[in-house]
Amino acid sequence: MTTSAAPHSPAAASRIAVPARTAHRRVEVDGVDVFYRESLPERADAPVLLLLHGFPSASHQFRRLIDTLGAQYRLIAPDYPGFGHTEAPTGFTYSFERLADITEGFVEHLGLRRFTLYVFDFGAPVGFRLALRHPERVAGLVVQNGNAYEEGLSDGAREFIALTPELPGAEETIRGLLTLDATRGQYEGGTLDPQLVAPEGWLLDQHFLDLPGRTAAQLALAYDYRSNVAAYPAWQAWLREHRPPTLITWGTNDPFFPEPGARAYLRDVPDAELHLFETGHFALEDRLPEIAPLIADFLDRTWPRA
Repeated sequence: MTTSAAPHSPAAASRIAVPARTAHRRVEVDGVDVFYRESLPERADAPVLLLLHGFPSASHQFRRLIDTLGAQYRLIAPDYPGFGHTEAPTGFTYSFERLADITEGFVEHLGLRRFTLYVFDFGAPVGFRLALRHPERVAGLVVQNGNAYEEGLSDGAREFIALTPELPGAEETIRGLLTLDATRGQYEGGTLDPQLVAPEGWLLDQHFLDLPGRTAAQLALAYDYRSNVAAYPAWQAWLREHRPPTLITWGTNDPFFPEPGARAYLRDVPDAELHLFETGHFALEDRLPEIAPLIADFLDRTWPRA
């Protein structure tokens, strides 16, 4: 049976937002096989947005954002060592400093001399370390539930950060956060309508968490999280000194990083644009239709033009 294509409708085509073409690539950085996603925008000089993912996820958490904005902007999302498709060698030391080292090497390998940083959750410790090392590269910040302030830590987060290897029950507590129920809860918790959250996100995260060696990596990073809190004053000083254009989009029902953490940025970057959403930790899951246009408008206004 032969069918013919429907007549082309220019009116219909004008209403369709064409998804971006996305390349899925690998590059070796200091012995680490780094996997990353990169959109292929229509313009060679498109603004660059470096997407730094959180726990327990990887670059796949940005798939819909890349589809939505990647045709007009160059969106690049790497997986850290210990996450997603990236493969680290045996004996790799898992700390936030080392995650920043590999991400810095990744940026240099791609030749990224200027980019806007999207920092979410673990992406904040990685991103602010990059910013301190190379402030000249940072054209702006998009902060989504990426904490840099003491008041942005919930009581539960403080208790978690206080865990040490010597503390009885500490490892069991951390392992409890690596289960499917906990992973799903991070996605659906705090949302007004969990039906808007696709299950593939937490299922894929759990697949990667369950790979050999990943539990040890997450234990090491959990114990090292206190190094980020110790670095908060340095990150805040960088914000005050450089005053980067900043867009803050924050899920106010985040059980780890509550709303005061979003407002605290305004002390050091008074001109930051703050947008609060009644949702949870992974705000892009159900609030992408509101957040994506904010990011596009922000990049259009703040990206340095030749």
